[in-house]
Amino acid sequence: MIDNFDGFFRGKSVFLTGHTGFKGAWLTEWLIGLGARVVGYSLPPENTSTSLYYQLNHTQRIESHYGDIRNLDNLKQKLAQASPDIVFHTAAQPLVRESYNIPVETFDTNVMGTVNVLESLRQLKKNCIAIIITTDKCYKNREWLHGYRETDAMGGHDPYSASKGMAELAVSAYRSSFFSLNKGSTHLGLASARAGNVIGGGDWAKDRIIPDCIRALSTKKTIEVRNKTATRPWQHVLEPLSGYLTLATSIGKAMKEDRDPNQININEICTGFNFGPTIASNRTVKDLVEEVTKHWPGKWEDKSDPDAPHEASKLNLSIDQAFHLLKWLPKWNFETTIQKTVEWYLASFAPTFDAQQFTLSQISDYSRTAHD
Repeated sequence: MIDNFDGFFRGKSVFLTGHTGFKGAWLTEWLIGLGARVVGYSLPPENTSTSLYYQLNHTQRIESHYGDIRNLDNLKQKLAQASPDIVFHTAAQPLVRESYNIPVETFDTNVMGTVNVLESLRQLKKNCIAIIITTDKCYKNREWLHGYRETDAMGGHDPYSASKGMAELAVSAYRSSFFSLNKGSTHLGLASARAGNVIGGGDWAKDRIIPDCIRALSTKKTIEVRNKTATRPWQHVLEPLSGYLTLATSIGKAMKEDRDPNQININEICTGFNFGPTIASNRTVKDLVEEVTKHWPGKWEDKSDPDAPHEASKLNLSIDQAFHLLKWLPKWNFETTIQKTVEWYLASFAPTFDAQQFTLSQISDYSRTAHD
């Protein structure tokens, strides 16, 4: 695997919340490949038969702790024991529609869970980099055609989106109150990352369009599409993960006492960042489904429900800040993103499928593209 991060993660201790989830499993695999020592903290997977965490054999390859981020004492203890150089916080209740069913749990997990991570970091007695992962839905959605910038207002119509906006406010408050870089040196470089609609192999969550497509196609059923005109910033899971890794690397370099004075100032990058696709990948759900069926033939039908819970119809991100400050840009276009995603699922139904090998090969493909 090509290391596009100058060996920054080699030998580092990385504490990753949500490591048993979809994004967490992909990030764990990439970090292992970069030579990091990964310590995971998460609830156990809900479905062991389809869990990417188990498919990648992470139970045997990293130090894994099952725990709830709402349990401050346990989280604080495990994080302190890990003595991390870097923390990635991805654990969350991640589903918009589910947040209508369990609003209290959604707010408790996404807001107070994040606060517990921040409080554990506050009491950590060593230099550390922390990247708090939220979502593009943290912004107050005004159905704009142009992309939301990092300085736009937080908000959220549904419990999930509102909880993520609140998590961003908690990050900002902790940074200002306890990790203020204007008051001199700090032991923590803290930033947040907001990604678009992430897709890729190994995601089996309910009420997500790609898993819905694969479940239907694999059983020769018609894909039911509930919101065909909704526009989303579709991106392969490796795109935002590369952004998180780039952001952590940049903060680490900026925190060094002997850093290059020509490098970016740490005050500029300890903030929130959008990691989204190019504007050409902001496509409708209908476009997505039709692209999927080019690689795995099948049929779909419009199942729009006027009484369904509210979901935004337009949502785009501006990635200017990530480009100018971190030199980060997405590498795979819309068509490649769908192709790579469907290839993973198609391969997974073969009796000889090796999830670890196939996932690592896609990470290597992406790394080569990013390097060229």
